[in-house]
Amino acid sequence: MNPLYQMMRNNASAMNGAGNIVQRFMQFRNSFQGNAQQQVQQMLSSGRVTQQQYNQAVQQAQQFADMFKQR
Repeated sequence: MNPLYQMMRNNASAMNGAGNIVQRFMQFRNSFQGNAQQQVQQMLSSGRVTQQQYNQAVQQAQQFADMFKQR
């Protein structure tokens, strides 16, 4: 197979995968009800998540927020 064609095909697949992630996030966001911060704090207080898991989630959320910012 032509290497250039293969590279373009792989890039298209990757972009489609990223689009699916964004679409799934938007569906989640539209269906979410309640106060996210309260729910996460409750999970932390009850021991359902550890402080380390909480910190990782905050870090990932910040990365997503940066990605969605308009430049």
